[in-house]
Amino acid sequence: MSRYKQQLNVALERLDQGLFQLRNQIKRGNNQEALRYMGEELKELYTELQDLVNLERSNDQTGTGFIK
Repeated sequence: MSRYKQQLNVALERLDQGLFQLRNQIKRGNNQEALRYMGEELKELYTELQDLVNLERSNDQTGTGFIK
């Protein structure tokens, strides 16, 4: 497995775990804590994944780290 795919899988897993934590907070009625979590930790996890997906473009407009 390529390094890019490994990084992407790790970031997806971390985001999935973060969404699970958010779901549990909402389910328990901790709405204020859930809002704080979404604005801080979950946003950071999403940004990490987004940074991996936003690929740098070369001169010929092909993406680096393309998954096949």
